[in-house]
Amino acid sequence: MRITNSQTYQEKRDAISHDWLKFLKELNYLPIFIPNLLENVDDFLTELNLDGIIISGGDNLGDDPIRDQTENQVISYSVKNKIPMLGVCRGMQALNIFFGGKVNLNQAKNHVGKRHNVRFVTNRILDLGDVLEVNSFHNNMIVKHDIPDDFKILALCDEDETVEGIIHSKLPIIGVMWHPEREEFHLQLKLMDFFKKNEN
Repeated sequence: MRITNSQTYQEKRDAISHDWLKFLKELNYLPIFIPNLLENVDDFLTELNLDGIIISGGDNLGDDPIRDQTENQVISYSVKNKIPMLGVCRGMQALNIFFGGKVNLNQAKNHVGKRHNVRFVTNRILDLGDVLEVNSFHNNMIVKHDIPDDFKILALCDEDETVEGIIHSKLPIIGVMWHPEREEFHLQLKLMDFFKKNEN
């Protein structure tokens, strides 16, 4: 979850968009939220016996070191236990950096609040066709040569060839820069089927 500041009290709070709750409810998934400041992330996740993990979006990497640390621990646990993982927007950026890639600031700001098409390059798990129109709310970009060695490019932006989706070559890990939870439900079913296909 992202970390926010209360408007009425001097305190930080964990928060997540209601869009995720509605979206996961439609898919008949039971969402369990992972708080920041856990004493032992591994023990917490082990007790939950999760089918999949979503690293959600919102805010930039580096805005709050506590969230960054929690996400890194969650990603590490998922990798170690081969739990299917989806990174969304910031979540994809976190995955890219965790595995040794880079993220760049987009000076043009042409991806903030603007829809555009993505072209699928690798489609061995998803069946979304060749091109999909997606939302876009990010101002951080990933270019082709900044993808880690263990990942393949899943999708590219039609307008500027920046990377909009990545998929791990061996582990059940996928990342997208758009927000499936903010889209029309039927357009994103195949993306979320990723979890069902990779459950143990």
